[in-house]
Amino acid sequence: MAGTDSSKEFAFRPTPAIILVEPQLGENIGAAARAMANFGLWDLRLVNPRDGWPNEKATASAAKALPVIERVQVFETLTEAMGDLNLVLATTARNREMFKPVIGPDEAADRLSAHIGGGQRAGILFGRERWGLNNDEVALADAIVTLPVEPAFASLNIAQAVLVLAYEWRRAALKDQPLPFSADEGEPAPRGQLAAMTEQLGEALDRAGFFKTPAKRPGMMNNIRAMFARGGFNAQEVRTLRGIVAALDRRHERPNPSRQKGEDETEQG
Repeated sequence: MAGTDSSKEFAFRPTPAIILVEPQLGENIGAAARAMANFGLWDLRLVNPRDGWPNEKATASAAKALPVIERVQVFETLTEAMGDLNLVLATTARNREMFKPVIGPDEAADRLSAHIGGGQRAGILFGRERWGLNNDEVALADAIVTLPVEPAFASLNIAQAVLVLAYEWRRAALKDQPLPFSADEGEPAPRGQLAAMTEQLGEALDRAGFFKTPAKRPGMMNNIRAMFARGGFNAQEVRTLRGIVAALDRRHERPNPSRQKGEDETEQG
């Protein structure tokens, strides 16, 4: 989906930290950063990345997600990376046989939103490309987050997993706010404007010969009124529709030049 508005500034709201444990490919780090930026997360922490940091491939794959890339923090151990957090969730698709709560992404987002909304700090752990998190790392988390994936194909790319959790976080954190580019539909048009439009349409239909018999006209006009009443049109839309009706109606008022010429030639002959 395209649609980035470069005139807007990135909003650095309190968000969860995304912690990638020993990521191998710079492309995956960059794609994860892009997913974070899409949904307003900016705190990316890397634990012992294989190819070091900075990473040119990560920057290229981030697709200008500079608010995230420029703030990346690198740690030697997971303990250091989560040292300032007091709620940590670990993502995994495998049964760990641990006495830890296992929750879905929606519940995880609600829990993170409530925690951060209370002024606390939280983070989400993501493991290595090949085998994810090990049991010792999962043991450091407060709960396990598992996505409802197909068991026969449960492996997700790191950036895909980050995207799902980032989306759920955004949904939970901004659930009472409108979509950023939702159209302003305005107030519904007054009934008087709708009545005037339908009357104008009815008169135009009369001139066009739409009503085959006079007896059917009242019932058909009531159906037309009902259709427009259900439409929820605003005042601008009603004005546009009236302009359309007027433009079409004028076609019946102007003589057809080619037809007029043919008739004149017939009369002269």
